[in-house]
Amino acid sequence: MWIFMPAAVGAVLAASTAFSVKVGQPAPAFTATDNQGREHKLADFKGKFVVLEWHNQGCPYVQKQYKSGNMQKLQKEWTAKGVAWLTVISSAPGKQGYVTPEESRDYVKQMTAAPTAVLLDPTGAVGMLYSAKTTPHMFVIDPQGVLIYDGAIDDKPTTDLADVATATNYVSAALGEAMAGKPVTTPVSRPYGCSVKYAAPGQ
Repeated sequence: MWIFMPAAVGAVLAASTAFSVKVGQPAPAFTATDNQGREHKLADFKGKFVVLEWHNQGCPYVQKQYKSGNMQKLQKEWTAKGVAWLTVISSAPGKQGYVTPEESRDYVKQMTAAPTAVLLDPTGAVGMLYSAKTTPHMFVIDPQGVLIYDGAIDDKPTTDLADVATATNYVSAALGEAMAGKPVTTPVSRPYGCSVKYAAPGQ
């Protein structure tokens, strides 16, 4: 089952094709503020692998990953290995998934999530820079700042928690292969989930 972006949002992203990301090319630079009020730049993480995880706590596809504990497990596993894991929330005010900094902090505590930072992107600037389409939509950037993975978290595009156990996790595969000096077997896949709840054009 696929849930796509509204046509209007698609038009906004189409207009930004000059900034579209491509695997094998440098990941677009950005600056964003996290739910603690701290500013982060992609350049701050140079020399590290970086995971970008697009998030919407109201989306059942995201809930599958968090209620099963899978996303938290991945965050803890890979940050322990030196990976910077950035959860990005691009939901606009009034849209599903929008949270205040306090609400985001409460959610992270409740879910025992462990990202490096939760970046709040209510204008959608970072999301559109990366052409993030769904929640979740995952990106992996290598220590040289090159995008090495763009797509789904795994190969089970369902909301069934039981599917997590048998899924092939593309993010873990990409990180494991890249850290071992191997090419990423699946560098691109089709992201699945809820459409990112961007602000309507002109807002």
